[in-house]
Amino acid sequence: MRDATGERDCVIALDVGGTGMKGALVDRDMAVLHTVRRATPRRWGPDAVIAEIAAVLHELDRNAVTRELTVRGAGVVVPGIVDEETRTAVYSANLGWRDLPLADYLEGASGLPVTLGHDVRAGGVAECRLGAGRGADDVWFVPIGTGISAAVFCDGRPVRARGYAGELGHVVVDPGGEPCVCGARGCLEGVASAAAVAAAYSARSGRRVEGAASVAERLTQGDPDARAVWARAVEALSAALATAATLLAPEVVVLGGGLAEAGGLLLDPLRASLARRLTFQRRPELLLAELGDMAGCLGAGLAAWQAAGGVPSAQHPPVSLSEVAS
Repeated sequence: MRDATGERDCVIALDVGGTGMKGALVDRDMAVLHTVRRATPRRWGPDAVIAEIAAVLHELDRNAVTRELTVRGAGVVVPGIVDEETRTAVYSANLGWRDLPLADYLEGASGLPVTLGHDVRAGGVAECRLGAGRGADDVWFVPIGTGISAAVFCDGRPVRARGYAGELGHVVVDPGGEPCVCGARGCLEGVASAAAVAAAYSARSGRRVEGAASVAERLTQGDPDARAVWARAVEALSAALATAATLLAPEVVVLGGGLAEAGGLLLDPLRASLARRLTFQRRPELLLAELGDMAGCLGAGLAAWQAAGGVPSAQHPPVSLSEVAS
């Protein structure tokens, strides 16, 4: 926690999601010293969301003061299309903003230097540095939750393309499929996201389920409707990852999010399906994410430390949340 001068310092890390925010104070060793969780007030519009982000930054800054810590900066990551170079939240359908100079606003509101990033890319950086992708240079981090996105790393560097790279969820896997919210038809997200799996099972069986975990549970019980829906999702994921393997040849694909919580129920058939599709391509190793829902927050912390000129050693895994007093 102490730098070379003996000063106790930390950064603020904040992951803003469509439903909730996860914030933390993080020291140089990426140990989580304190956490906060708040609901994202998106129903009240983008101004309310921005105000709540600023309020959480203030709360974490005050907590650092009580701990006699010096805050070196803040990392904030958000969903949608984010241009890190211009520090702009370009677009978010869920949060309702477009071309928002979010970092500049938050710096003015908090008095802290703010580094703005994309939530999935930040989670991917954390998994590469601290989690399942350690030691690999060519990695895809694919969280499968309400939607599907990807953080792409080639030769150890993130592929950003001004914020547009990594939209794996909108690879078309079924050209005659259902319309997607993006305007296309048959996107991966509409077939294999956790939300899509639950919706497909409810429609097919006539029995409403709240999430993909319920479908996975029915799968283990031999439910034929669950088997059919799950198999379709696996094949769609396999098709998209085969495209990824052909174009960018990842050595590791780290799967996270709600659907990946099924573990072997997802990985085993996905590995088999992907092996059938690939011929000459490098076959990526499929791994489960290790950092859970804190990946984005830890990635925000890494970005804040890098911007502050104090890149953490990350020699040790982050402190378990069960050890942190919120």
